[in-house]
Amino acid sequence: MSDPTLQQMARHDRGGRRGRSRGPVLGVAVAVVLAAGAGWWGYRAWSEDGAEKDPEVVAATASLQAFLDAWAAGEAAEAGALSDSPKTAESLLSSVMTNLKPTATKLSAGDGEKNDKGEVTVPYTARFTVPAVGVFGYESQATLVRKAEQWIVEFSSPMVHPRLEHGKTLALKAVAKRAPVLDANGDDLQAASLRGSVDEQGKGAFGLEARYDKQLRGGGGTATSEVVIADRQSGEAEASLTKSSAEPGKPVKTTIDPKVQGAAAAAMEGLKVNAALIALEPSTGNILAVSSRPAGGLNRALAGRYPPGSTFKVVTAAAMLKAGMKPSDVVKCPKFAHVDGQRFENQNQFTLPAGSTFKDSFAKSCNTMFVENRAKAGGSALHDAAEAFGIGGVWDVGDTTYDGSVPVSTSDNDLAASTIGQARVQASPLVMASIAATVKEGTFKQPVLVPDAVKKKHEATARLDPSVTGALRDMMRATVTYGAGSALTGLPGEPHAKTGTAEFGQEKPPRTHAWMIGYQGADDLAWCVMLEDGGSGGADAGPVAARFLKNLT
Repeated sequence: MSDPTLQQMARHDRGGRRGRSRGPVLGVAVAVVLAAGAGWWGYRAWSEDGAEKDPEVVAATASLQAFLDAWAAGEAAEAGALSDSPKTAESLLSSVMTNLKPTATKLSAGDGEKNDKGEVTVPYTARFTVPAVGVFGYESQATLVRKAEQWIVEFSSPMVHPRLEHGKTLALKAVAKRAPVLDANGDDLQAASLRGSVDEQGKGAFGLEARYDKQLRGGGGTATSEVVIADRQSGEAEASLTKSSAEPGKPVKTTIDPKVQGAAAAAMEGLKVNAALIALEPSTGNILAVSSRPAGGLNRALAGRYPPGSTFKVVTAAAMLKAGMKPSDVVKCPKFAHVDGQRFENQNQFTLPAGSTFKDSFAKSCNTMFVENRAKAGGSALHDAAEAFGIGGVWDVGDTTYDGSVPVSTSDNDLAASTIGQARVQASPLVMASIAATVKEGTFKQPVLVPDAVKKKHEATARLDPSVTGALRDMMRATVTYGAGSALTGLPGEPHAKTGTAEFGQEKPPRTHAWMIGYQGADDLAWCVMLEDGGSGGADAGPVAARFLKNLT
């Protein structure tokens, strides 16, 4: 057996390059000896049958492998430096790698031969793993010439691919054209946070583009692009090097109304906090607008999980009305309410005068009144009332959603906090908009975004009594006419609303999310505005809701 040192492949060593794979063993054993006082390497090599190989062929092959390694690593300039045309090589190799964007590249030199001119021709194999194509492979060859005691690649376009000519490059051509995401009118959806985006590989990155990526890309499981020869100036494809029988993608049609979506997006402009605005059509449950800030990642409008604060008093009021309370009942709204040592208070510790009614406390969002009358929503009453609004079921909307949670209270304190939308009560802006839509319609209609994707809509397990919905409508209108929803006073469409300021975190004083939900008495429209860590429902969410409604006129 030969000495282990003789098992090492001779390689071209440029500037201390280390750690890079030099391709497959070429089936030769090489002894490297530095000539005393000389600035060049000497080689002796044997083939597997013991025949001595030309050391110049071995050295030239090693130089080509160094060129191929740099190319495979995306180091076009470094590869170009190993050729006789550094800038030309760098330009074409950069073009090929930028166009194909391979996720894996393997370039392997074979056994070279020396010709009568003293040049060495070395074949090589190329294998690229290209997204939307698969493995793209071919055989080519390179000629190496000796220059200044060093073997360099004689660069040309056919050396990169046998069918390339000067001025051409390798590129991708989509054969299964990506289909669009559409609004309700059949036009391209103009809702960035909902539609999402496509990455550099042509794959959906987030939003509906990601959820329905396979449908939109098409292909039927086959490659959706082809590798082509293209003109570097015009970009026009001239010949295909791979073949695909892929079918085009199929559009995804949503229920989004472009006018309502535009109004929502405009209302959100200039906000400096994370926020969401969503609008529904109460008669059908169709989602008309979804705007989530910032775009990307979690869509807060559909899937955010938050304490809804006083907007949840719509559900609490429904439970209390069912238990026998009337909007005209005289109730107390003190500065504080105490439950087993826990103190509850109103925003800024306001009170309402003697003789105030249940309707007044709802309109002005009196926490202490709801806490002190919590027994009317005790046991499973609050949970059951939530079920009439569809909360607790699984909503098949056509996108990822959070559908709310209202657990049965486990203690008096838990019940007290739950009546005002705190404790373990959680909802998304979608859920809260649906609550407003349910009051408007009189019955729960599950929201829908992508109708063709919905297999089974959730049906509420309980229903609201008409007298309850009638009272809720009256109380939500009062919120606008003389209550905490004054930001909407005077707007057309007869807006009905409920505000909410939801505490979260452990800071003192606590930080708050700002909410407002509502519907138009004169139109088939319900909505929700939520400002994450955004202050007060009436003072901060209210103006955003007002801008949204004004934008619709």
